[in-house]
Amino acid sequence: MLEIELKKQGKIKRLTNKTFNFDPRLKDGFYSANYFLKSRKIVLENEPNHLVTMQWFQRKDVAMLCGIDEAIAILHTFASHPEELVIEALQDGNIIKANEPVLKVTGRYEDFGYLESVIDGVLARRSSVATNVKEVLDVAGDTVVFSMADRQDDYLTQVGDGYATYVAGISRVSTDAQGLWWGGKGMGTMPHALIQICGGDVCKAADIYRKSFPNEKVTALIDYHNNVVRDSLILARHLGENLKAVRVDTSKALIDHYFDDKDTSDFDPHGVCKELIFALRDALDKEGFNYVNIVVSSGFTKEKIKEWREHNVPVNMYGVGTSLVNNMTVGFTGDLVVLDGKAEAKEGRSNYPSSRLEKVIYGENEND
Repeated sequence: MLEIELKKQGKIKRLTNKTFNFDPRLKDGFYSANYFLKSRKIVLENEPNHLVTMQWFQRKDVAMLCGIDEAIAILHTFASHPEELVIEALQDGNIIKANEPVLKVTGRYEDFGYLESVIDGVLARRSSVATNVKEVLDVAGDTVVFSMADRQDDYLTQVGDGYATYVAGISRVSTDAQGLWWGGKGMGTMPHALIQICGGDVCKAADIYRKSFPNEKVTALIDYHNNVVRDSLILARHLGENLKAVRVDTSKALIDHYFDDKDTSDFDPHGVCKELIFALRDALDKEGFNYVNIVVSSGFTKEKIKEWREHNVPVNMYGVGTSLVNNMTVGFTGDLVVLDGKAEAKEGRSNYPSSRLEKVIYGENEND
C-alpha cells in the first residue's frame, strides 16, 4: 500500500496508479455506456486521428472536488496511448464553483472517449461525498464527526467514499476499507448485538469487552433498553474512569423512558432529541462523571447538527452515515469542446477558460 500524505505544503498530493485496484474490464468498456463504445468503433473506422479536447465540470456553486486522481489513473491505465494525452486537472480537495472546468483531456477521441461516463461517475460520487462531509464539518465546528457510512451503501463503495471523506476532513471511520487509500484504520467499540448476547446486561458487555481489550476504555451503546439516562448512570458507576463515552442511538420511532413522567408537549421527544442529551449530561455531571463523553448517532444531518450547535447541545462526537454517502449532490458532465485546435461544441457549451488547471505529466502518477 502506497503511504500518502494528502496535504503537503498546502496542496493535495496526488494518489498514484498503485493506489487503485481497478477492475480490468474497464479496458473492454464493460462499465462504459454502450453508445460510447459504438462511437469509438465508428470513429476508428470512419473519422480517426482527430484531436479533441474534452472538459468536465459541474453546476454547484460551492463544492469540494474529489476523484480527480482516480480519473487520471483511469486514463493512464485504460486509454490507448495514454502517454500522448494532454491532461490538465485541478487537485482533490479544491473548492470549485459552477461551470468551472476541473479536468481537460486532449488527444484522439478513439483513445479515451469511451471512458467519459466512467469518469463522470467517479467525479460525481467522490465529489458528492467530499462536499457532503465538508458541509457537515462546516456546521459541526470543533465537535468531532465520525463517519458511520459503511452500513449505508454497497460495501464496494467504502474505499472510495472513505478517501473522499478523508479529503474533506474526517479521519475517524468505522472500517479499514474506508481508510485503505490514505492509511487509516476503522474504529469503534460495541454494537447492540454484544449487549443482546449478554442478555441485555450492558455492564456485562462492557466487562467482557475490557477483558478482550484491556488497554482500551469503553465507549458503550446505551440505548438498548431505551432508558439512556438510567443506564448511563448504572454503567458509569460500574466502570468508573474506564468508561470513556456513551453513545446514544435511539430510533426515531421511540421515545426514551426518561420522558415517561415528563411533559413533552413543547418538543418532539422521539429519537435522539436534544432534550434527552441535556438531561443525560446533567445527570452524569451531578454524579461526578463529567469525564464521560457523549456520542450521538441515528439520522444526523448538517441541518440537525447546525440546530444542535446553535443550542449548545453538549455533544462530544457526532456519528453520521446516510447523509454523507446516500446524497448525490454533485453531478459532472464531460463535453467535447475543441476539434483539431478549433472551438467545436454543442450549443450552450464552450471551452471554459481556467487559470487553475495544472498539467499532469504522464508517468508521474505511476512513480512519484
